[in-house]
Amino acid sequence: MGGPPIGFFMKYVKKFLKGLLALVILAAVIVGGYVGYVFLSYDRVEDRQPLTVEGAAAADAPVIGETYTVVTQNAGFGAYTADFTFFMDGGESSRAESAESVKTCIEGLAANVASFDPDFVLFQEIDTDSTRSFHLDEASMLTALFPEDQSVFAVNYHSAYLMYPLTKPHGRSNSGLLTLSRHPVASALRRSLPISETVSKFLDLDRCYSVSRIPVSGGGELVLYNVHLSAYGGSDELRAAQMTMVFEDMRGEYEKGNYCVCGGDFNHDFSGDSTSYFNAVGATEFGWAQPFPADLLPEGISRCLGYDADPLIPTCRNCDIPYDEDTFVIIVDGFLLSDNVEAVSVANIDEGFTFSDHNPVVLRFRLKDG
Repeated sequence: MGGPPIGFFMKYVKKFLKGLLALVILAAVIVGGYVGYVFLSYDRVEDRQPLTVEGAAAADAPVIGETYTVVTQNAGFGAYTADFTFFMDGGESSRAESAESVKTCIEGLAANVASFDPDFVLFQEIDTDSTRSFHLDEASMLTALFPEDQSVFAVNYHSAYLMYPLTKPHGRSNSGLLTLSRHPVASALRRSLPISETVSKFLDLDRCYSVSRIPVSGGGELVLYNVHLSAYGGSDELRAAQMTMVFEDMRGEYEKGNYCVCGGDFNHDFSGDSTSYFNAVGATEFGWAQPFPADLLPEGISRCLGYDADPLIPTCRNCDIPYDEDTFVIIVDGFLLSDNVEAVSVANIDEGFTFSDHNPVVLRFRLKDG
């Protein structure tokens, strides 16, 4: 007796191929729909957005000749314990380990910052409602821990739900810059920085800086800038455009007679040579760690370098591996001052990257007479 006719097999082959085609079409519809969702949901926060000043300041207006303390601290959205690695840095994780871990990190770094008795604090990467940090409102947590300060919050990350990595997606993010001031803030403004126009903009932040205006006793204003410049998806032209915008803003205020203090995460080798100082010859270099463009600084604006410590202290680690002696480290955090502000001291503080992938930088400064 012969086997089944060839037509019998062909019937099932056609059914299989039709089913496979249906699955391919379904997958294409799902992927296309998701891509459309990401593109359609993308929008930038408007430039020159007035920011709300919340809370009450415990101190009076700053006085010329007095010494004040400002601390900058990138909080790393509360995820970066010393053993945390991040997928965008070549590591594994896309979210914090747990909600409890986020609380521990935020409270721990806040306690470190508070130990310097700061008059002003500049925080970056503060989540308010993000998948990666278990939807905790870190801005509210921090303002509660600094009850004597007024607060200003500027959104600089508001992404759609990112489905990568597939096993544990990074998810939806809402994050920003938090400025705290023990002295009364008259007004605050959010300035939108130029960003990439390619698809890399979906992985980068909606970059901005905030400007808080603090009246000075006797006249003029202390203009406090909180910045977080691009790391991912950047180019030489983009980095220069972002820096130039901040520099020119500061110069304009200085020429009006105001006092300018700018601090934060510049995402550049802030000293220009810390990459080679900290890391062995032949160590992996990362594209985001470009030298700070000191040649673009206008007259009247200068860097404060944290050289008070010997040996020098890094302010940031790359998160491709857990923190150890082989980790790539660099100085990216620091301060810029106008020439009518005197740096009394500036120091990078070695916290061992216990609660963040950034160490704090502490600046003590005075406003000059005249």
